[in-house]
Amino acid sequence: MAARPDFFGRSCGCGQQFKPYTLLRWLGEPILLFGEREMERRERLRMIMVKLDSEGQLQKLMESYDEEEAAISAKADDIEEEIEYLFYTKGPKELLDARIDIAKYSTVKATARLERARRKRDDPDEDMDAEIDWALRQAGNLVLDCSENGDDRPLPGCSFSRDGKLLATWFASDSLFSCGSLLKTFEGHLDRLARIAFHPLGKYLGTTSFDKTWRLWDIDSGLELLLQECHQDGSLVASCGLDALACVCDLRTGRSILALEGHVKPVLGVSFSPNGYHLATAHSNLISQVKFEPQEGHYLVTASYDMTAKVWSGRDFMPVKSLPGHEAKVTASDISQDGRYIATVSHDQTINLWDCW
Repeated sequence: MAARPDFFGRSCGCGQQFKPYTLLRWLGEPILLFGEREMERRERLRMIMVKLDSEGQLQKLMESYDEEEAAISAKADDIEEEIEYLFYTKGPKELLDARIDIAKYSTVKATARLERARRKRDDPDEDMDAEIDWALRQAGNLVLDCSENGDDRPLPGCSFSRDGKLLATWFASDSLFSCGSLLKTFEGHLDRLARIAFHPLGKYLGTTSFDKTWRLWDIDSGLELLLQECHQDGSLVASCGLDALACVCDLRTGRSILALEGHVKPVLGVSFSPNGYHLATAHSNLISQVKFEPQEGHYLVTASYDMTAKVWSGRDFMPVKSLPGHEAKVTASDISQDGRYIATVSHDQTINLWDCW
């Protein structure tokens, strides 16, 4: 009687044992017959291997298999070696100054946020529900204040500065506007831009691109301070991508500290809540961007491919108001720091400004 072949116990160079369908595919056999169960498939493979062994072909096939396995393993090792090592580049002095500036600012902001949270927790007169209800009523009063033509190309995004005096939007490059006037252009990305955002200090601008990098810019000088590959006290930055992941990085060190999984489609938008521990992400089905109200996070605004922006309660995530007004996909939105204005941009090449006061 022929001995039972040992293919079931064989494993690849990475230590993972091959499954029967892998061996069947390698032998040129159907990996699954109609109605075949797992045990039946294993028995079919065993009979094929016994037949090959009785015909004297098994040893030759095993040697060929080992050669292919070794080649695949060597190739995998080469790829692993290429991506195994981190690399560091020396940053400019301006980046060091910016990180010190950001660290000082974020420490003060985090302390104030925690003190405010403790005061609300310990003060019996604090009525959070009443405060949220007032914020939602204000959001429900939003009306279209003005609409401006932004460019002769579709507008992919916009961002308010922290004082609400500047609105940044972009096309092939990154542009900064004040009352419709072009102030500065930032160039450096190798592919079209995806998102931009002002740092809470108002001195720095973050940009992300389809070149798979995000960059930090000094607004006054236009200098690129940081380039980083990635996939609200100002110490953390969150990015998202077409790989369905969101990443959180520490601006003070440049390190990636958290990867967020859960989406199954590309993630197009991400926003921190002012409470410092909630992060909202937007996927690519209908939602193109999401933004928390910057004061307390009592509501969120989403931009959508259904040609509208929508306001949602931050308490129970119920809809509060719909903002129609564009004639094409709404690609991005932002909320001014005082919560008064909401800006939306669209593929119809217009910028709409909404006022709730």
